[in-house]
Amino acid sequence: MTTAATDKGLGVAGIDHVVLRVLDMDRALAFYTGILGLPLARRRDDLGMMHLRAGDALIDLVAVDGVLGRKGGAAPGAEGHNMDHLCLRLADFDADRVIAHLKAHGVPVGDVGVRYGATGEATSVYLKDSEGNNLELRG
Repeated sequence: MTTAATDKGLGVAGIDHVVLRVLDMDRALAFYTGILGLPLARRRDDLGMMHLRAGDALIDLVAVDGVLGRKGGAAPGAEGHNMDHLCLRLADFDADRVIAHLKAHGVPVGDVGVRYGATGEATSVYLKDSEGNNLELRG
């Protein structure tokens, strides 16, 4: 076994995709495509899966009652989610504009503050998606 100082690892270049299991695919699509503006890259109705483009990465929505979703066990709910949160970096981030946009779409806004992320310290806004998953939007 090598030490962390000499081991270069596998050369991870970034995040390829994140998969979210959802109870209501139509509602989730409306949130991610309509409110956040992510384009639908590919539909996989045979699997109950939608691939949404998020910059260089994908966010995959999987219906919990679909072919893939049933393999994941119980659906996410008030007492358990599939992840803590997903952070999306916005190309043109202005906290006031982001908050106004979310509120105009009836999306409650959570905590706003400066936090550390992949690009260093930046202002971010917390919210929940249509399925109750925690999201962070940052500059």
